[in-house]
Amino acid sequence: MYQDFSRTRDDRVLGEVDQAVAIAVQQLQLAGNVQAALFALQTADARLGNIDRPQWLPLRKALAGDIETLKALPQVDAGGMVLKLETLIGRLDNLPLAFEAKPKGDASKAGHAEAGWLKGLWLDFWAEFSQLVRIERMDRPDPALLAPSNAVFLRENLKLRLLNARLALLSRDGNSFREDVRLAAQWLERYFDANDASVKAAGQDLAELRKAPVGVDLPTLQASQSALRSLMAVPEKHVEVTPATASVHAAKPAKKN
Repeated sequence: MYQDFSRTRDDRVLGEVDQAVAIAVQQLQLAGNVQAALFALQTADARLGNIDRPQWLPLRKALAGDIETLKALPQVDAGGMVLKLETLIGRLDNLPLAFEAKPKGDASKAGHAEAGWLKGLWLDFWAEFSQLVRIERMDRPDPALLAPSNAVFLRENLKLRLLNARLALLSRDGNSFREDVRLAAQWLERYFDANDASVKAAGQDLAELRKAPVGVDLPTLQASQSALRSLMAVPEKHVEVTPATASVHAAKPAKKN
């Protein structure tokens, strides 16, 4: 009876471990949730440790190896990255475009009203003449100037690009995610006012998103699954006394002196 009870308890524990390993595999394959898979494997190992059977050591060794593999993976805050993308999408309508930037000379012209007539005339002439000469950097192109009628389409296309990046993030498609973020950053730099603080902040957010380790190959936990299948496929051997053997011993006469 004790052997039957012990075998039933061991089978129940192995069934719980099998369920925990299956949950870990599902979390990695379907959701890419490393933390949930790690918690499931640690729970399975702790359950095996509560009883501590010698025949379970290969399974616990496989679980320990998969646990260390999961701990070594880079941490990806998918929820925080999705929130950052949604925040960027909501801020796009308020970002100034390049053709909306105010000329630098407007601030200086405002102070000419109080100057003398001749001095004001000279300053106006010099301001107009200085527009004929422009100093620019040759290592990067000028921002593209769009017609105001095309601004709406630009913002909507940029929103769609960020939405595609969000979908790629949720599906763990690292190549598509980085490409969408790269194009969004390129459009932001080319068509929006690069001197505006909000545009600079958006560019920094895109640069951080592009560096995130999205699409890292996740383990399959094959070692733990194989060890568990091998253990469950081999039934435990128990020594039992058959009724025939018991009757023979009972019927054997005692020796006479």
